[in-house]
Amino acid sequence: MAPATYTRLIRFLQEDLAISRASIDVAERVGGNEQRQRDRDPNSLPMVLWQYGLVTLEQLDKIFDWLAQAY
Repeated sequence: MAPATYTRLIRFLQEDLAISRASIDVAERVGGNEQRQRDRDPNSLPMVLWQYGLVTLEQLDKIFDWLAQAY
């Protein structure tokens, strides 16, 4: 995922879905090497957020819809 797209995703998570920066930070840390992971798989951050209970299934659907439109 391009850095600009990732920045827009983070903004979407915070502004539209009201996901805290702390929750996003946790999901990024869990992913290990964040930059390498998000370059390989843009879906990794949303999946980690969901697996750790930081977003609902409905929010996860919205994130994937956003990602589909971003590409």
